[in-house]
Amino acid sequence: MQIPIVKKEGALTPTYQTDRASGADVYAFIQEPLVLEPGESALIPSGIQMAIPEGHEIQVRPRSGLALKNSVTVLNTPGSIDSDYRGDVGIILINHGKQAFTVEPGMRIGQLILAEVKRAEWITTDSLDETKRGDGGFGHTGL
Repeated sequence: MQIPIVKKEGALTPTYQTDRASGADVYAFIQEPLVLEPGESALIPSGIQMAIPEGHEIQVRPRSGLALKNSVTVLNTPGSIDSDYRGDVGIILINHGKQAFTVEPGMRIGQLILAEVKRAEWITTDSLDETKRGDGGFGHTGL
């Protein structure tokens, strides 16, 4: 599926690193290195805008290598870019590590995944069907 994008001068097009990759890497569009101290987050621009087809979204996910090697991840994982959004795509990175991490210009900072969206029709009712779980919430099945 084709996704039209507009790029600022010097911005990089998202790219799939392998033929079977589900996520396209998105790149930091910054002019100079940006240091994320431990516990710090920042909105990193990508320099791109896109027109996502109706009925779809782009999900923003972390890069596993950044998470494993540096404890840096996408803060609102997964982030959603709605099909009616036409602004600059930004990636919120957070440093969960114990050392400062430097985001370099052109660095791969996240993955973009095209996903189909189904919208719910919310209806009000007086009761719900019974299930074995019932209203058992967080951690009710143990660790």
